[in-house]
Amino acid sequence: MLDVSKNEGFVENSEKNNSSQKSLMEEIKTYDAKEVQKDTVNDNTDVEFSIFDNLIDKDKSSDHPFKIEEESLFGRIYKKKLERTSIPSYLLQDELTFKYEKGPIDRVQFYGAYQGNFNGLFEGSDYDTTYDFNIFEAGVVGGLRDKNTDFKLQFNFKPTEGQNFMQGFITDAYIMNTSLPHHKIIVGNSRNQVGVDGGASSYTLPFAARSQIARNFGNTRALGVRVVGNYSLADYSLALNSSDRYFHEFFAGPEFTGWVNFKPLGRTDGRYGNLVVGGGLNAGHRNENYTVGGAYIGYSYKKFAINAEYSIADGYNGRNFSTNRAEGFYTTVSYRLTKKLHVLARFDQFDPNRDISGDLRREYTAGLNYFIKGQALRLILNYVFCENQNTENSHRIILGTQILL
Repeated sequence: MLDVSKNEGFVENSEKNNSSQKSLMEEIKTYDAKEVQKDTVNDNTDVEFSIFDNLIDKDKSSDHPFKIEEESLFGRIYKKKLERTSIPSYLLQDELTFKYEKGPIDRVQFYGAYQGNFNGLFEGSDYDTTYDFNIFEAGVVGGLRDKNTDFKLQFNFKPTEGQNFMQGFITDAYIMNTSLPHHKIIVGNSRNQVGVDGGASSYTLPFAARSQIARNFGNTRALGVRVVGNYSLADYSLALNSSDRYFHEFFAGPEFTGWVNFKPLGRTDGRYGNLVVGGGLNAGHRNENYTVGGAYIGYSYKKFAINAEYSIADGYNGRNFSTNRAEGFYTTVSYRLTKKLHVLARFDQFDPNRDISGDLRREYTAGLNYFIKGQALRLILNYVFCENQNTENSHRIILGTQILL
């Protein structure tokens, strides 16, 4: 399941104060599917910027914005109702948001993110265990006094193999303007929308690992100018970037990244579910030319969701550059048993080189997500069977914990 957002409000259950006392079976029976209607799981061109909406909404939610109640920090966290899963939410949002009376900056929010995964790997007769720091980040977002200009600066503290520490240290560093209705204009280093899974926020991923096409073709940042538009029947992301990755060069060559989604049911208020059909292109030059094309379809109805994405590449510029002609496909199904407990499964196939036969890689993943406090405090359990045509098959069990402060 791909968690994404249209940045709309969430309708809370009138019996929310008693939910902690219900058994799992009672929760499954009483969980109203209408509650998930505005928390759908189809596309993600705009979800990266939901944190800025939280900054704006704070003034509307209280007559005394930024006021902290006089009680323990643990008590305040325990009482927070964080139930949405399509956008990131933060345990210490109120405590780490500051408003200024003077100067060009109106307000800022500091945040931190951690996801650690315990891995058990079975490969033939071998068994190995590791603990990975999948996410270890901190940052700040803020809004200027003109109300139309925002900024984000995010740092990564996790070392990356093949890079020095400083090359991977700064991830997001951009300024965003929202004066044009339905649009955001982003200038700086930001996430590159190469595919749906490859362009998704790390904090809302449904599994502990991205799909294979996302791991190879996407999941990158790029320095440039990006325009994001969001309408009821369509949204899009268009960017002109430098083809450099991780600050190896200032301008390694030009790159275009575009993605367009159509939402045929966007004006039906979710009565027939939510459908997204999209496609995009990532093309540029970095020593050599590369082109990646993709297509996506996602549908959700009440508690059920299904999606599929296909990508084909004639060279690609992901976390590593390659001239290989590769392609891949994944499909995911998910079901929300309760507000907190989601079950999901994914089939994922990748061909790293279409000019070579017998090298397909397939992954079959079954997962559980338990959202204690939305995405702010989440437990992840995945089982992955890896079927490889040219290497030994393997099994992996992943137990992850995500904390967003």
